[in-house]
Amino acid sequence: MTPARLAQLTALRHDLHRIPEVSGTEEKTSRFITDFLKTQSPDHLFDGLGGHGVAAVYEGAGAGPCVLIRCELDGLPIEEDSQAAHRSTHAGRGHLCGHDGHMTMVAALAQDLAQKRPARGRVVLLFQPAEETGKGAAAVISDPRFAQIAPDYAFSLHNLPGLAVGQIALCSGPANCASRGMRIRLKGRTSHAAAPQDGISPAGAMATLLPGLVALGPGGDLGADFALVTLTHARLGEATFGIAPGEGEVWATLRTVTDRRIEQVIGAATALVEQTCGDQGLGFEISFDDVFAACTNHPEAVAILSAAAEAAGHPPEIRHMPQRWSEDFGQFGKSAKAAMFWLGSGVDQPQLHNPDYDFPDAAIPVGAGVFAKVIAETLNNTEAKNQ
Repeated sequence: MTPARLAQLTALRHDLHRIPEVSGTEEKTSRFITDFLKTQSPDHLFDGLGGHGVAAVYEGAGAGPCVLIRCELDGLPIEEDSQAAHRSTHAGRGHLCGHDGHMTMVAALAQDLAQKRPARGRVVLLFQPAEETGKGAAAVISDPRFAQIAPDYAFSLHNLPGLAVGQIALCSGPANCASRGMRIRLKGRTSHAAAPQDGISPAGAMATLLPGLVALGPGGDLGADFALVTLTHARLGEATFGIAPGEGEVWATLRTVTDRRIEQVIGAATALVEQTCGDQGLGFEISFDDVFAACTNHPEAVAILSAAAEAAGHPPEIRHMPQRWSEDFGQFGKSAKAAMFWLGSGVDQPQLHNPDYDFPDAAIPVGAGVFAKVIAETLNNTEAKNQ
């Protein structure tokens, strides 16, 4: 990649960084990407996929597999702490997970494909909405038009602070944990604070549930039995001295390596709520949000990524444990051979979701280069098998 082209892509990344939009509201970002892709002559362009998703399709000359490269459109509801000229212009929102960088690398692929189509098969460049809430991938896949671009292979990346800029890490097998946000609403009856016996307070149930939920997921090694329950929010009644509370809420995030294990933890947590509320004479309601399936790398897709990273001059570090955080890219692995790799964004880089995080522009050529080699390995290698 020439310095001039990197400067152009950096400017594009900065433009995206200025306009972060949270999950499900990515209208301006989607329009920006759509306008850019129109200049790169795709054979087909889909917009409004699963909400604000955009997909550009580049057809090869001959029959072959469909390769999807996916990035994310959404930012975070966090105020950015930055004095950079390209800092967020949207109050209370920031691209603090690097999705602006991910989009830029996939945009670079569109430039490449506009100049030279794959020898065979097709490439789908997917700019996916609502990754941060776990809703976007499922919404895109449920869109009736997705059947026209359903991939045989799906690839993505996520930048990783703590790893040197441009270093590639790759996991064989589980790559990202499954997780589920569990919201428990407790329903009793208020009374005067002078006569708490006349009501039904959730206080005792909450005192049982808080440590009880944590005990179901103590964390530890990231093996098949790993489970982590993190309490994220609790509320008891209203902020007043004169009323004994009649309702409350407990929020917890459940996290495991496998989808099977998270169903077990959900079952145990639900049983704990049922038993506790039954003992206390409380009603309850359980709901779930931020639902993420486990992300598991397919061995064939891992082999393709490993060869691509080698060919791009960035030999991958092979890891054997997943990241604790979740990624809805796992949805694509249910019907395609899918794999995600991690791209170093700096040893001293602030962590993801920190208010002072900013994607390093020096990583753009590395990620784009690995993806370009994936396409070459899969669609330009005449010895590869058709799907």
